[in-house]
Amino acid sequence: MNIYPVILAGGSGTRLWPLSREALPKQLLPLCSDRSMLQEALLRLSEWPELMPPLLTCGNEHRFLVAEQMRAIDVLPLDILLEPESKNTAPTVAVAAHYLLQQDQDAVMLVLPADHVIGDVEAFHAAVQRAISAAENGALVTFGIVPSGPETGYGYIRRGKSAVQGSEGCYPVEKFVEKPDRATAEVFVADKAYSWNSGMFLFKAARYLDELQEYRPAIADSCQKAFDGAYHDLDFCRLNEASYAVCPAESIDYAVMEHTRHAVVVPAEMGWSDVGSWSALWDVLKETEGDSQQNVLRGDVYTDDVQNSMIRAENRFVAVIGVQDLVVVETKDAVLVVHKDQVQGVKKIVEDLKKNSRTEHMNHMQVYRPWGNYEGIDAGDRFQVKRITVKPGGKLSLQMHHHRAEHWVVVTGTALITRGDEEKLLTENESTYIPIGVKHRLENPGKMPLHLIEVQSGGYLGEDDIVRFDDIYKRS
Repeated sequence: MNIYPVILAGGSGTRLWPLSREALPKQLLPLCSDRSMLQEALLRLSEWPELMPPLLTCGNEHRFLVAEQMRAIDVLPLDILLEPESKNTAPTVAVAAHYLLQQDQDAVMLVLPADHVIGDVEAFHAAVQRAISAAENGALVTFGIVPSGPETGYGYIRRGKSAVQGSEGCYPVEKFVEKPDRATAEVFVADKAYSWNSGMFLFKAARYLDELQEYRPAIADSCQKAFDGAYHDLDFCRLNEASYAVCPAESIDYAVMEHTRHAVVVPAEMGWSDVGSWSALWDVLKETEGDSQQNVLRGDVYTDDVQNSMIRAENRFVAVIGVQDLVVVETKDAVLVVHKDQVQGVKKIVEDLKKNSRTEHMNHMQVYRPWGNYEGIDAGDRFQVKRITVKPGGKLSLQMHHHRAEHWVVVTGTALITRGDEEKLLTENESTYIPIGVKHRLENPGKMPLHLIEVQSGGYLGEDDIVRFDDIYKRS
């Protein structure tokens, strides 16, 4: 029997705005260490020789960032499955199960979100080991977290009184409970039979698909068709877009776990958090980074008479005086100030940004691309200025614009420029001009990053004014 980690790296993490955004969500951010949450999730599995290489799932828009973060920590995945659109966890895990069964008819899936914190890795490993025998015997195992307090932000699982025969530490699930109010949560904690629902699972791929077919045949059929029509594109496996588009969106819990007769829970204490809000992140970091006043401070920060707060400065100096229980987060284009008891309201900010057709929920000032990144540094009527960085070997698409001209000035490095039928090298302090409607391309043939300044001018400067003729990254 082989165990395959399935890492769910989709999602937008709206409750951690303004740091987490659609183009760079929380699982791809270094929130708790100098590595991203995805990297931490992978590294806690890397020294576990019994496990097979991980299978990742993510959205199309994050594929290059996910691949690059894996490369940076020398983790080679089994594959990266791309979801054409977000459909929640039941369909995501179903297509992953189909992929694994194609490799191994007895595959066991260890399903893990990429954006969770697990402080006690040994306890996590021990919980998985306890779950293996139950999974081998056909159980769908979920991992319950022994509550440390009456948390109202998590769902709960009530276990049966007696352990599953032959599987010590594994209990039949009596019922799943939605997020309770404070009084009910206090009753659950006192009861000792309740665990937090972690959203982590262990089960045979074939068993999961059988249960999905029984309780949600529409999801099962759509996922079967989406996988049957899958194809490889560069280093990624793409599902059939049309079949996946009609698949109902539903979580594993609603689709399967609340209905199956084979649900089993393994209660465990492993220093777990889903980091679902700024207060949850403060709760995690105060144990290792908190000062004498239980403040968590990141960046260039000054405090005076401040208690139980998180202050995070990404770019500018931030000074805070005479407050308590606050979260203050500064980025280049937004500042959040919120009481820790009100952090669930951050999601409403994102909804308002979308409603008003703003962009602060989508991108940071620095936007990542497979070839490097760009950052807007100035803008006005009919012009904008960007700082562009191209990785060694990076190559932008051969493209043209209908509404804007561009001026490029090389700051450091060497640029290979294609402009119409002309091709030439530019070095430090050299420049070129790209007229409206002219095909052009920028690439870095050197071994060091290429930095340049781009000045755009024209009547329309949106990112959608791009006609691509050739792209090594196969973007549309």
